[in-house]
Amino acid sequence: MVLYLVNIRAVLKRAIPLSATCSHSRSTCSTPAETRGISPNLEFSPDCDEATRQMLEKDFQVYKDFISAEEENNLLEELEVKFKRSRYQYDHWDDAIHGYRETEKPTWNQVNDCVINRLRAFAFSTTTMQHVHVLDLAENGHIKPHLDSIKFCGPTISGISLLTASVMRLIHIQRPQVLVTALLPRRSLYIMKDFARYEFNHEILNNSESFFRGEKVTKTRRISVICRSPPPPSS
Repeated sequence: MVLYLVNIRAVLKRAIPLSATCSHSRSTCSTPAETRGISPNLEFSPDCDEATRQMLEKDFQVYKDFISAEEENNLLEELEVKFKRSRYQYDHWDDAIHGYRETEKPTWNQVNDCVINRLRAFAFSTTTMQHVHVLDLAENGHIKPHLDSIKFCGPTISGISLLTASVMRLIHIQRPQVLVTALLPRRSLYIMKDFARYEFNHEILNNSESFFRGEKVTKTRRISVICRSPPPPSS
């Protein structure tokens, strides 16, 4: 099941090396110190055993305040140009997303390119796809449980959450009673890889179900800026 539809073939043609950097000063492009520790934004179900929990804590991480409010505004400015003439869709081809717009961006302006390169350097140990997937989810939108196709992306997926907090839920494919609920604060970065990427479905909850540790989390419009590692070459 694939969540992104635009220019799939183009996405697979090129990858960005981690050595790619921006031309801005080090102070502008460096990762804030507070993002360097994993935030305690995960809630595990009672059926999640200790071994599974440890693997999830290693392979699903949430970093608060990965970008600043100014950086968020800069990203939104550029993205609104892409979205201003498109409408939210409610009939995704495989019924995975409800209330969304999406695009893929191979290039960014100079200021935002710095942020994208910082994401790549921070979250990935290998190259990433050139095209960045951007998903605009309406306030009444949500993403149903799915596993991104291994044909179109590799072992690591990482995204910045803009405009609102939201709740992501991961459900073990073989043992659905094992799940983890993740709070994704506004301007945070999540990294999902390996065990969390391949053994769990993931979803963004709609507002009727959006709770974290018993507290209501109301999602408004949410834009996610997502980088992915490329799929392994076909044999």
